Amino acid sequence: MTKHTLYVGLDTDKRHIDVAVAEPLPGGEVRYWGQIGNDPTALDRMIRRLQKGGRELEVCYEAGPCGFGIYRRLNRKPRVRCQVVAPSMTPRRPGSWVKTNRRDSLTLVKLLRAEELTAAWVPDEEHEAMRDLTRARSTAMQDLTRCRQRITGFLLRQEIVYVGKPWTKKYRIWLGRLEFVAPAHRLMFDELLSAFDATRARCDRLLADIVELLPNWSLCWLVTALQALRGYQLINAVTLAAEIGDPRRFENPRQLMAYVGLVPSEHSTGDSVRRGGITKTGNRGARKVLIEASWTYARRAKSLPRAQGQPEAVRVIAEKALHRLSGRYRRLMAQGKLAQVAVTAIARESLGFIWAIAHAAGAENVARPSSLGGRSWPAGKPSQGGPLAPAVGG
Repeated sequence: MTKHTLYVGLDTDKRHIDVAVAEPLPGGEVRYWGQIGNDPTALDRMIRRLQKGGRELEVCYEAGPCGFGIYRRLNRKPRVRCQVVAPSMTPRRPGSWVKTNRRDSLTLVKLLRAEELTAAWVPDEEHEAMRDLTRARSTAMQDLTRCRQRITGFLLRQEIVYVGKPWTKKYRIWLGRLEFVAPAHRLMFDELLSAFDATRARCDRLLADIVELLPNWSLCWLVTALQALRGYQLINAVTLAAEIGDPRRFENPRQLMAYVGLVPSEHSTGDSVRRGGITKTGNRGARKVLIEASWTYARRAKSLPRAQGQPEAVRVIAEKALHRLSGRYRRLMAQGKLAQVAVTAIARESLGFIWAIAHAAGAENVARPSSLGGRSWPAGKPSQGGPLAPAVGG
Protein backbone atom coordinates (compact mmCIF):
# COMPACT_ATOMS: atom_id res chain seq x y z
CA MET A 1 0.00 0.00 0.00
CA THR A 2 1.09 3.58 -0.61
CA LYS A 3 1.60 6.30 1.96
CA HIS A 4 -1.81 7.70 0.94
CA THR A 5 -3.56 4.63 2.42
CA LEU A 6 -5.04 4.76 5.91
CA TYR A 7 -5.93 1.54 7.74
CA VAL A 8 -9.12 1.51 9.79
CA GLY A 9 -10.22 -1.12 12.30
CA LEU A 10 -13.84 -1.23 13.49
CA ASP A 11 -15.12 -3.03 16.57
CA THR A 12 -18.90 -3.15 16.20
CA ASP A 13 -21.76 -3.81 18.56
CA LYS A 14 -25.48 -3.14 18.49
CA ARG A 15 -25.23 0.59 19.33
CA HIS A 16 -21.62 1.72 18.89
CA ILE A 17 -18.55 1.34 16.68
CA ASP A 18 -15.08 1.82 18.12
CA VAL A 19 -12.64 3.10 15.50
CA ALA A 20 -8.84 2.77 15.40
CA VAL A 21 -6.56 3.98 12.60
CA ALA A 22 -3.00 3.19 11.53
CA GLU A 23 -0.59 4.89 9.17
CA PRO A 24 1.33 2.74 6.65
CA LEU A 25 4.57 1.01 7.59
CA PRO A 26 7.36 1.57 8.35
CA GLY A 27 6.92 3.59 11.50
CA GLY A 28 3.26 4.43 10.96
CA GLU A 29 1.34 5.66 13.99
CA VAL A 30 -1.44 3.55 15.48
CA ARG A 31 -4.05 5.40 17.49
CA TYR A 32 -7.56 5.09 18.83
CA TRP A 33 -9.74 7.44 16.77
CA GLY A 34 -12.94 7.39 18.83
CA GLN A 35 -16.41 5.92 19.16
CA ILE A 36 -19.37 6.58 16.85
CA GLY A 37 -22.95 5.41 16.71
CA ASN A 38 -23.76 2.29 14.74
CA ASP A 39 -25.92 4.06 12.15
CA PRO A 40 -25.40 5.05 8.49
CA THR A 41 -25.20 8.80 9.18
CA ALA A 42 -22.40 8.49 11.74
CA LEU A 43 -20.56 6.00 9.52
CA ASP A 44 -20.70 8.31 6.50
CA ARG A 45 -19.47 11.24 8.57
CA MET A 46 -16.51 9.20 9.85
CA ILE A 47 -15.52 8.14 6.32
CA ARG A 48 -15.61 11.73 5.05
CA ARG A 49 -13.36 12.89 7.88
CA LEU A 50 -10.84 10.09 7.39
CA GLN A 51 -10.72 10.64 3.64
CA LYS A 52 -9.63 14.28 3.90
CA GLY A 53 -6.69 14.90 1.61
CA GLY A 54 -7.83 12.24 -0.87
CA ARG A 55 -6.66 9.26 1.17
CA GLU A 56 -7.70 5.71 0.41
CA LEU A 57 -9.13 3.65 3.26
CA GLU A 58 -8.57 -0.02 4.06
CA VAL A 59 -11.31 -0.97 6.54
CA CYS A 60 -12.04 -4.20 8.37
CA TYR A 61 -14.34 -5.50 11.07
CA GLU A 62 -15.13 -8.92 12.48
CA ALA A 63 -18.11 -10.94 11.33
CA GLY A 64 -20.86 -11.12 13.91
CA PRO A 65 -24.57 -10.64 14.59
CA CYS A 66 -24.62 -7.16 13.01
CA GLY A 67 -24.40 -8.74 9.55
CA PHE A 68 -22.84 -7.37 6.40
CA GLY A 69 -24.59 -3.99 6.14
CA ILE A 70 -21.43 -2.02 6.97
CA TYR A 71 -19.42 -4.04 4.44
CA ARG A 72 -21.87 -3.35 1.61
CA ARG A 73 -22.27 0.31 2.50
CA LEU A 74 -18.55 1.03 2.66
CA ASN A 75 -17.63 -0.86 -0.50
CA ARG A 76 -20.06 1.32 -2.47
CA LYS A 77 -18.02 4.39 -1.55
CA PRO A 78 -15.10 5.61 -3.69
CA ARG A 79 -11.56 4.97 -2.43
CA VAL A 80 -12.82 2.65 0.34
CA ARG A 81 -12.10 -1.09 0.53
CA CYS A 82 -13.78 -2.98 3.34
CA GLN A 83 -13.43 -6.60 4.35
CA VAL A 84 -15.13 -8.75 6.94
CA VAL A 85 -12.68 -10.93 8.85
CA ALA A 86 -13.30 -14.28 10.48
CA PRO A 87 -13.10 -14.03 14.30
CA SER A 88 -11.96 -17.64 14.60
CA MET A 89 -8.96 -16.90 12.36
CA THR A 90 -7.90 -13.68 14.11
CA PRO A 91 -4.58 -14.11 15.99
CA ARG A 92 -4.89 -13.75 19.77
CA ARG A 93 -2.23 -13.23 22.42
CA PRO A 94 -2.45 -16.13 24.90
CA GLY A 95 -1.22 -13.98 27.78
CA SER A 96 -3.74 -11.16 27.32
CA TRP A 97 -6.55 -11.19 29.89
CA VAL A 98 -8.03 -7.72 29.25
CA LYS A 99 -10.58 -7.33 26.48
CA THR A 100 -12.32 -4.05 25.64
CA ASN A 101 -13.82 -2.60 22.48
CA ARG A 102 -11.01 -0.06 22.33
CA ARG A 103 -8.31 -2.75 22.50
CA ASP A 104 -10.09 -4.90 19.97
CA SER A 105 -10.23 -2.08 17.41
CA LEU A 106 -6.52 -1.35 17.93
CA THR A 107 -5.65 -5.02 17.53
CA LEU A 108 -7.69 -5.30 14.34
CA VAL A 109 -6.06 -2.31 12.67
CA LYS A 110 -2.55 -3.54 13.53
CA LEU A 111 -3.27 -6.98 12.10
CA LEU A 112 -4.91 -5.44 9.02
CA ARG A 113 -1.83 -3.36 8.32
CA ALA A 114 0.40 -6.43 8.82
CA GLU A 115 -1.83 -8.50 6.48
CA GLU A 116 -2.38 -11.09 9.21
CA LEU A 117 -6.18 -11.25 8.92
CA THR A 118 -8.24 -13.80 6.99
CA ALA A 119 -11.11 -12.28 5.07
CA ALA A 120 -14.50 -13.99 5.21
CA TRP A 121 -16.57 -14.77 2.15
CA VAL A 122 -19.54 -12.39 2.02
CA PRO A 123 -22.60 -13.53 0.02
CA ASP A 124 -24.60 -11.07 -2.00
CA GLU A 125 -27.96 -9.90 -0.71
CA GLU A 126 -29.98 -12.39 -2.79
CA HIS A 127 -27.80 -15.28 -1.68
CA GLU A 128 -27.99 -14.22 1.96
CA ALA A 129 -31.79 -14.06 1.74
CA MET A 130 -31.98 -17.61 0.39
CA ARG A 131 -29.59 -18.78 3.08
CA ASP A 132 -31.78 -17.21 5.76
CA LEU A 133 -34.80 -19.01 4.29
CA THR A 134 -33.08 -22.40 4.35
CA ARG A 135 -31.87 -21.78 7.90
CA ALA A 136 -35.42 -20.90 8.93
CA ARG A 137 -36.62 -24.26 7.65
CA SER A 138 -33.77 -26.02 9.45
CA THR A 139 -34.81 -24.32 12.68
CA ALA A 140 -38.43 -25.32 12.10
CA MET A 141 -37.37 -28.95 11.60
CA GLN A 142 -35.50 -28.83 14.91
CA ASP A 143 -38.65 -27.49 16.58
CA LEU A 144 -40.64 -30.32 14.99
CA THR A 145 -38.22 -32.87 16.42
CA ARG A 146 -38.63 -31.34 19.89
CA CYS A 147 -42.42 -31.50 19.57
CA ARG A 148 -42.20 -35.19 18.70
CA GLN A 149 -39.88 -35.85 21.63
CA ARG A 150 -42.26 -34.16 24.07
CA ILE A 151 -45.21 -36.23 22.83
CA THR A 152 -43.18 -39.46 22.90
CA GLY A 153 -41.87 -38.73 26.38
CA PHE A 154 -45.35 -38.04 27.72
CA LEU A 155 -46.76 -41.27 26.25
CA LEU A 156 -43.83 -43.21 27.70
CA ARG A 157 -44.56 -41.87 31.18
CA GLN A 158 -48.21 -42.86 30.78
CA GLU A 159 -47.20 -46.37 29.61
CA ILE A 160 -49.04 -45.92 26.32
CA VAL A 161 -47.42 -47.90 23.50
CA TYR A 162 -48.19 -47.67 19.78
CA VAL A 163 -47.70 -50.82 17.72
CA GLY A 164 -46.48 -49.83 14.29
CA LYS A 165 -44.43 -47.15 12.58
CA PRO A 166 -44.67 -43.79 14.39
CA TRP A 167 -45.24 -40.33 12.92
CA THR A 168 -47.32 -41.46 9.98
CA LYS A 169 -50.84 -40.22 9.14
CA LYS A 170 -52.24 -43.31 10.85
CA TYR A 171 -50.15 -42.56 13.93
CA ARG A 172 -51.42 -38.95 14.03
CA ILE A 173 -55.03 -40.15 13.88
CA TRP A 174 -54.28 -42.55 16.75
CA LEU A 175 -52.85 -39.70 18.81
CA GLY A 176 -56.00 -37.66 18.30
CA ARG A 177 -58.17 -40.50 19.63
CA LEU A 178 -56.29 -40.96 22.89
CA GLU A 179 -58.22 -40.21 26.06
CA PHE A 180 -56.86 -39.43 29.53
CA VAL A 181 -58.53 -39.56 32.91
CA ALA A 182 -56.99 -36.42 34.37
CA PRO A 183 -58.35 -33.16 32.88
CA ALA A 184 -54.91 -31.59 33.14
CA HIS A 185 -53.47 -34.36 30.99
CA ARG A 186 -56.17 -33.87 28.36
CA LEU A 187 -55.50 -30.16 28.16
CA MET A 188 -51.75 -30.57 28.11
CA PHE A 189 -51.82 -33.26 25.41
CA ASP A 190 -54.10 -31.13 23.22
CA GLU A 191 -51.54 -28.34 23.47
CA LEU A 192 -48.75 -30.72 22.50
CA LEU A 193 -50.68 -31.89 19.44
CA SER A 194 -51.54 -28.30 18.45
CA ALA A 195 -47.88 -27.29 18.68
CA PHE A 196 -46.89 -30.32 16.61
CA ASP A 197 -49.45 -29.59 13.87
CA ALA A 198 -48.52 -25.90 13.74
CA THR A 199 -44.80 -26.65 13.49
CA ARG A 200 -45.33 -29.26 10.79
CA ALA A 201 -47.42 -26.78 8.82
CA ARG A 202 -44.65 -24.18 9.18
CA CYS A 203 -42.10 -26.66 7.79
CA ASP A 204 -44.36 -27.38 4.82
CA ARG A 205 -44.83 -23.67 4.11
CA LEU A 206 -41.10 -22.98 4.21
CA LEU A 207 -40.43 -25.91 1.89
CA ALA A 208 -43.00 -24.58 -0.56
CA ASP A 209 -41.39 -21.13 -0.38
CA ILE A 210 -37.97 -22.59 -1.18
CA VAL A 211 -39.35 -24.51 -4.17
CA GLU A 212 -41.09 -21.37 -5.44
CA LEU A 213 -38.05 -19.09 -5.18
CA LEU A 214 -35.39 -21.57 -6.27
CA PRO A 215 -35.80 -21.31 -10.09
CA ASN A 216 -34.96 -17.60 -9.94
CA TRP A 217 -31.92 -18.02 -7.67
CA SER A 218 -28.44 -17.53 -9.11
CA LEU A 219 -27.28 -20.96 -7.88
CA CYS A 220 -30.30 -22.92 -9.11
CA TRP A 221 -28.05 -24.62 -11.68
CA LEU A 222 -25.81 -25.88 -8.86
CA VAL A 223 -28.76 -27.18 -6.83
CA THR A 224 -30.01 -29.16 -9.81
CA ALA A 225 -26.56 -30.56 -10.55
CA LEU A 226 -25.98 -31.62 -6.92
CA GLN A 227 -29.15 -33.71 -6.99
CA ALA A 228 -27.36 -36.12 -9.31
CA LEU A 229 -25.40 -37.33 -6.27
CA ARG A 230 -26.80 -39.89 -3.88
CA GLY A 231 -28.08 -38.30 -0.67
CA TYR A 232 -28.68 -34.86 -2.18
CA GLN A 233 -32.34 -34.34 -2.79
CA LEU A 234 -33.83 -30.86 -2.97
CA ILE A 235 -33.40 -29.65 0.62
CA ASN A 236 -29.89 -31.02 1.13
CA ALA A 237 -28.76 -29.57 -2.20
CA VAL A 238 -30.28 -26.14 -1.52
CA THR A 239 -28.86 -26.01 1.99
CA LEU A 240 -25.35 -26.94 0.88
CA ALA A 241 -25.37 -24.41 -1.96
CA ALA A 242 -26.72 -21.68 0.34
CA GLU A 243 -24.11 -22.32 3.03
CA ILE A 244 -20.92 -22.64 0.97
CA GLY A 245 -21.85 -20.70 -2.16
CA ASP A 246 -20.28 -21.54 -5.51
CA PRO A 247 -17.58 -24.22 -4.99
CA ARG A 248 -15.70 -22.92 -8.04
CA ARG A 249 -14.27 -20.06 -5.99
CA PHE A 250 -11.92 -22.61 -4.40
CA GLU A 251 -8.79 -23.40 -6.35
CA ASN A 252 -8.87 -27.10 -5.45
CA PRO A 253 -11.03 -29.51 -3.42
CA ARG A 254 -8.60 -29.48 -0.48
CA GLN A 255 -9.41 -25.84 0.16
CA LEU A 256 -13.11 -26.67 0.16
CA MET A 257 -12.56 -29.52 2.63
CA ALA A 258 -10.65 -27.23 4.98
CA TYR A 259 -13.29 -24.52 4.62
CA VAL A 260 -16.00 -26.89 5.87
CA GLY A 261 -13.80 -28.25 8.66
CA LEU A 262 -13.64 -31.87 7.54
CA VAL A 263 -9.84 -32.17 7.52
CA PRO A 264 -8.04 -33.83 10.45
CA SER A 265 -6.43 -31.67 13.10
CA GLU A 266 -2.68 -32.03 13.59
CA HIS A 267 -0.17 -31.29 16.32
CA SER A 268 3.23 -32.40 15.07
CA THR A 269 6.72 -31.47 16.13
CA GLY A 270 10.06 -32.86 15.02
CA ASP A 271 9.71 -36.51 14.06
CA SER A 272 6.43 -36.83 15.98
CA VAL A 273 3.27 -36.68 13.86
CA ARG A 274 0.00 -36.49 15.75
CA ARG A 275 -3.32 -36.23 13.95
CA GLY A 276 -6.65 -35.98 15.72
CA GLY A 277 -10.29 -35.56 14.87
CA ILE A 278 -11.62 -33.19 12.25
CA THR A 279 -11.13 -29.49 12.91
CA LYS A 280 -14.89 -28.65 12.81
CA THR A 281 -14.06 -25.12 11.72
CA GLY A 282 -16.17 -23.22 9.25
CA ASN A 283 -19.82 -23.73 8.48
CA ARG A 284 -21.59 -26.15 10.79
CA GLY A 285 -24.75 -26.27 8.66
CA ALA A 286 -22.85 -27.39 5.57
CA ARG A 287 -20.94 -29.99 7.58
CA LYS A 288 -24.21 -31.38 8.97
CA VAL A 289 -25.70 -31.76 5.49
CA LEU A 290 -22.57 -33.49 4.20
CA ILE A 291 -22.56 -35.99 7.07
CA GLU A 292 -26.27 -36.75 6.63
CA ALA A 293 -25.87 -37.33 2.90
CA SER A 294 -22.80 -39.52 3.41
CA TRP A 295 -24.75 -42.06 5.46
CA THR A 296 -26.55 -43.08 2.25
CA TYR A 297 -23.27 -44.51 0.92
CA ALA A 298 -23.43 -47.21 3.57
CA ARG A 299 -25.73 -48.99 1.12
CA ARG A 300 -24.36 -50.73 -1.93
CA ALA A 301 -24.18 -48.83 -5.20
CA LYS A 302 -27.31 -48.77 -7.35
CA SER A 303 -28.43 -46.75 -10.33
CA LEU A 304 -29.07 -43.02 -9.93
CA PRO A 305 -32.39 -42.21 -11.65
CA ARG A 306 -32.15 -38.50 -10.76
CA ALA A 307 -28.92 -38.23 -12.76
CA GLN A 308 -30.56 -39.23 -16.05
CA GLY A 309 -31.63 -35.70 -16.94
CA GLN A 310 -28.22 -34.19 -16.18
CA PRO A 311 -25.46 -33.30 -18.66
CA GLU A 312 -23.14 -36.15 -19.59
CA ALA A 313 -20.20 -34.75 -17.61
CA VAL A 314 -22.31 -34.49 -14.44
CA ARG A 315 -23.66 -38.04 -14.85
CA VAL A 316 -20.16 -39.45 -15.21
CA ILE A 317 -18.96 -37.72 -12.03
CA ALA A 318 -22.07 -38.79 -10.08
CA GLU A 319 -21.66 -42.42 -11.20
CA LYS A 320 -17.99 -42.41 -10.24
CA ALA A 321 -18.82 -40.91 -6.82
CA LEU A 322 -21.48 -43.56 -6.22
CA HIS A 323 -19.16 -46.53 -6.74
CA ARG A 324 -16.04 -44.99 -5.20
CA LEU A 325 -17.68 -43.75 -2.00
CA SER A 326 -19.79 -46.86 -1.45
CA GLY A 327 -16.72 -49.03 -1.94
CA ARG A 328 -14.59 -46.93 0.36
CA TYR A 329 -17.19 -47.13 3.13
CA ARG A 330 -17.12 -50.93 2.96
CA ARG A 331 -13.31 -51.00 2.98
CA LEU A 332 -13.11 -48.71 6.00
CA MET A 333 -15.63 -50.82 7.88
CA ALA A 334 -13.67 -53.97 6.99
CA GLN A 335 -10.60 -52.33 8.54
CA GLY A 336 -12.46 -52.02 11.83
CA LYS A 337 -13.21 -48.29 11.67
CA LEU A 338 -16.19 -46.90 13.53
CA ALA A 339 -19.16 -46.13 11.32
CA GLN A 340 -19.00 -42.46 12.32
CA VAL A 341 -15.34 -42.25 11.31
CA ALA A 342 -16.02 -43.93 7.98
CA VAL A 343 -18.94 -41.62 7.21
CA THR A 344 -16.85 -38.55 8.04
CA ALA A 345 -14.17 -39.74 5.63
CA ILE A 346 -16.84 -40.24 2.97
CA ALA A 347 -18.17 -36.71 3.59
CA ARG A 348 -14.69 -35.25 3.16
CA GLU A 349 -14.09 -37.12 -0.09
CA SER A 350 -17.54 -36.26 -1.43
CA LEU A 351 -16.53 -32.59 -1.42
CA GLY A 352 -14.08 -33.40 -4.19
CA PHE A 353 -16.92 -34.71 -6.35
CA ILE A 354 -19.09 -31.70 -5.45
CA TRP A 355 -16.27 -29.41 -6.56
CA ALA A 356 -15.93 -31.33 -9.84
CA ILE A 357 -19.69 -31.31 -10.46
CA ALA A 358 -19.80 -27.53 -9.93
CA HIS A 359 -17.13 -27.08 -12.60
CA ALA A 360 -18.83 -29.51 -14.99
CA ALA A 361 -22.29 -27.96 -14.59
CA GLY A 362 -20.96 -24.39 -14.67
CA ALA A 363 -19.17 -25.08 -17.94
CA GLU A 364 -22.51 -25.43 -19.70
CA ASN A 365 -22.91 -22.28 -21.81
CA VAL A 366 -26.50 -22.82 -22.87
CA ALA A 367 -29.67 -22.58 -20.81
CA ARG A 368 -31.00 -25.83 -19.49
CA PRO A 369 -34.58 -26.65 -18.40
CA SER A 370 -35.08 -26.62 -14.66
CA SER A 371 -36.36 -29.77 -12.98
CA LEU A 372 -38.16 -27.57 -10.44
CA GLY A 373 -40.89 -26.07 -12.52
CA GLY A 374 -40.03 -26.18 -16.20
CA ARG A 375 -38.18 -22.86 -16.28
CA SER A 376 -34.74 -22.29 -17.71
CA TRP A 377 -31.78 -20.42 -16.31
CA PRO A 378 -28.34 -19.48 -17.57
CA ALA A 379 -25.26 -21.35 -16.52
CA GLY A 380 -23.93 -19.94 -13.28
CA LYS A 381 -20.91 -17.73 -12.93
CA PRO A 382 -18.33 -18.03 -10.18
CA SER A 383 -19.13 -16.11 -7.02
CA GLN A 384 -17.11 -13.02 -6.28
CA GLY A 385 -14.21 -13.55 -3.92
CA GLY A 386 -11.77 -16.32 -3.33
CA PRO A 387 -11.70 -19.32 -1.01
CA LEU A 388 -11.97 -17.21 2.11
CA ALA A 389 -12.86 -18.13 5.64
CA PRO A 390 -16.56 -18.59 6.44
CA ALA A 391 -18.36 -15.68 8.02
CA VAL A 392 -19.80 -16.21 11.50
CA GLY A 393 -23.22 -14.70 11.88
CA GLY A 394 -24.80 -12.31 9.48
